[in-house]
Amino acid sequence: MSEEIKALPSFGEAVRVWLRIGCLSFGGPAGQIALLHREVVDDRRWISDKRFLHALNFCTLLPGPEAQQLATYLGWLMHGARGGLAAGALFVIPGALVMLALSIVYATLGTVPWIAAVFFCLKSAVLVLVLEAVLRIGRRALKGSLAWGLAAVAFVALFFFGVPFPVVVLTAGLIGFLRPESFAGGAHGAAKDGPMALIDAALDADPGLVQSRAASARRAGLICLALWLVPVLALLPFGGVFADVAWFFSKMAVVTFGGAYAVLAYAAQEAVQGYHWLSAPEMLAGLGLAETTPGPLILVLQFVGFLAGYRGAGGVVGGVLTSALTLWVTFMPCFAYVFLGAPLIERLAGNRALSGALAEVTAGVVGVIANLAVWFALHTLFNQTVPLRAAGAAFDAPVLASLDAWAAVIALLAAVVLIVLKQGVLRTLGVCVAASVALHFGLGAI
Repeated sequence: MSEEIKALPSFGEAVRVWLRIGCLSFGGPAGQIALLHREVVDDRRWISDKRFLHALNFCTLLPGPEAQQLATYLGWLMHGARGGLAAGALFVIPGALVMLALSIVYATLGTVPWIAAVFFCLKSAVLVLVLEAVLRIGRRALKGSLAWGLAAVAFVALFFFGVPFPVVVLTAGLIGFLRPESFAGGAHGAAKDGPMALIDAALDADPGLVQSRAASARRAGLICLALWLVPVLALLPFGGVFADVAWFFSKMAVVTFGGAYAVLAYAAQEAVQGYHWLSAPEMLAGLGLAETTPGPLILVLQFVGFLAGYRGAGGVVGGVLTSALTLWVTFMPCFAYVFLGAPLIERLAGNRALSGALAEVTAGVVGVIANLAVWFALHTLFNQTVPLRAAGAAFDAPVLASLDAWAAVIALLAAVVLIVLKQGVLRTLGVCVAASVALHFGLGAI
């Protein structure tokens, strides 16, 4: 075993980091990608910027929650299939446990206004994380005026004209594929002001490392496919709420291109109007819970699954069972997609046309993150927005009089702690939680 491979963090050390990320992964995909980047690229130099973005580009093209799939991909790079399983599972489990507890409270006790007080600060703090991610990833990922221009065009297309996410990403990828020379970058592990990232050094020292892990990844991917499909096929003949949950959320796992926000409109319509599992206000309450708890935003589907079982399969026990089933059929395919595709994507990393395509997917992703940041800012800092139409564009504009002054204060505090004082994610969230509690219980402001 080469010295570079020996220098990789141990599996136990990586598990502790993946658990930390899972517990702090607030803010939807943009905030979670920013957290992953900070933890494994900036703070620990496990993975280079370029390899991180290469993995992100691939995961962006997959159905399902891209941040969770990115964690799975990075875990696989570090420690093979077991590393991918650990990283992907720990990204979901903390938030799923919190969401299950909140779902039980919501179903048994009615509305939970205390959640707004306890988690009020998180949206404002995460807004700063997302904005910082746009700046940091944009500076490092966008090389040249064409890449910056495509990122800007992607943002305009998404925010002002509502162009579907897959169209934006695939168009950017096609441009990069046809003009790969415009987006050439340096070596994966190259660092401007530091040593080569650990996994990149290991792969340079042992070019066959990815290939040696490919067979186990394919096996793991096929096993995950079987673990996903067998329960679904077994439940369908019996009908009832369990079969409906298994079928509906399995469909979600296949067609969820475009990120969580693109999926939620369809999921909400079907769950509310088609299956009548919950009401529209309850769907919004579930989305609020998902936005203020760690884990993928798509955990709102777990809330929907819980209420389906709670009302259709015998109370809390039925809700817990359908909640677990929802998680299973939602995330098991995500592992399969990554394990089956990642070895090929890594093997083709040196392909000029593919690298150009994925580099421009990065430009599209920067535009997507910027779009989410603006969307997040509108709905965090303002209590009201109004739809505007002009010159073919349609977008939400803030009602300035509805500015939430306390949300702005928390966001400013987060910016000072994170960006000015450079105190990191955990300390930033801690300071903001303390400030929010003081405002709520001391001043009654929130």
